[in-house]
Amino acid sequence: MDKRQDKKVNKVYNILITVVVLLIVVVGATIFLGNNDEPASQKADTNPESNQSATNKEDEADKEEADKEETAMNEDEQASENEDEEGQDQDQNADQDSSESEDAVESEKVEETASDGNVEEAYSDPSWKPVGTEQSGEHVTQYEKGSTDWNEMEQAIAYGAGIDQSNMTLWYLQNGGEPNKAIGTVSPKDGSSTYRVYIEWVDGEGWKPTKVEKLIKNDKAS
Repeated sequence: MDKRQDKKVNKVYNILITVVVLLIVVVGATIFLGNNDEPASQKADTNPESNQSATNKEDEADKEEADKEETAMNEDEQASENEDEEGQDQDQNADQDSSESEDAVESEKVEETASDGNVEEAYSDPSWKPVGTEQSGEHVTQYEKGSTDWNEMEQAIAYGAGIDQSNMTLWYLQNGGEPNKAIGTVSPKDGSSTYRVYIEWVDGEGWKPTKVEKLIKNDKAS
């Protein structure tokens, strides 16, 4: 009788032990599977943050590039403004130098005696030089239009009058009272003023202006 009861008790114990073991296994599996789900969830949660971080980096890179382009444009504009200012300064300096040069030329003029009553102003300039020549040998004045001597006389007359030869009208060219002297009456093409220019020949160096008379009216215009 006791043996049967012992067997029953052992059987019950075995069943209880089995149940407990199964419970332990189930609980352990539940805990283990729960832990595996949590990292996956965390990983899933961290993906949006990674994407957002990448997007932010791209935005920052775009902003930096835009800032660089804007800075480069500003530097180009500043450089252009500096060049404009330098150009204006150079122009002003050139104008000032030109004005000073004109003043210097004016100060070198020497008043001369007028040859008649049609003269507004008569002057000479010690800085005048011969204009050069292509001629050689003994010089003979040539009043033939288009000849080398004629062309060189025109050049000297334009030089003395202060008129660009391409913008000059030669009204009259005549002997100056001596073989190597001549007188030309000229004006700019717009006729705004008229000059009587006296020139003389310098051997080996060409014609040189010696006196200029600014006329009240053009006495050679036909």
